[in-house]
Amino acid sequence: MKTERRLKELGIALAPATSPMANYVNAVRTGNLLYLAGKGPGLPGKPLPVGKVGRDLTVEQAYGHARETGLNLIAVMKAELGDLDRVKRIVKVLGMVNATPDFGQQPEVINGCSDLFVEVFGERGKHARSAVGMGSLPRGIPVEIEVIVEVEDMPAVAPARRTAAKPAARRKVAAKAKKKSARKKKG
Repeated sequence: MKTERRLKELGIALAPATSPMANYVNAVRTGNLLYLAGKGPGLPGKPLPVGKVGRDLTVEQAYGHARETGLNLIAVMKAELGDLDRVKRIVKVLGMVNATPDFGQQPEVINGCSDLFVEVFGERGKHARSAVGMGSLPRGIPVEIEVIVEVEDMPAVAPARRTAAKPAARRKVAAKAKKKSARKKKG
């Protein structure tokens, strides 16, 4: 639970993973890869952040929204894997920024998520990435990010030793000896 400890050190408490807004799932695992559906910023019970970066939002505000989106993605990882230490590596991040046509600082915005992943997962958080501008995003959110994660399988638990069989074997031997002794007394 090193990753959970790291979250506590950073003062981060994960909200529960949000449910998908349509007919899809939060994540699909195939082999050792976990594909996370695109998520945006926002917390349950709070208004959804909206706006175009470069017009309604500054790069710094959008960076904060990308970081919040990263937290939502980590919550999905936790819900899917149970233990964040099973994240072997963040493989790929695709960051989409709802921006004005002339906006060109998409990488600086998506750094909010990338920086968070490295803070939380260390070297395992370094990833390949694309950061692109979009004319719009669902419900007007400023960023949407999807992630591919390499998953570590849980180590197999070694089978328990058969120490309990030894006393049972001793009882069998003792029972045979008792029967043999009883036969000798009769005969």
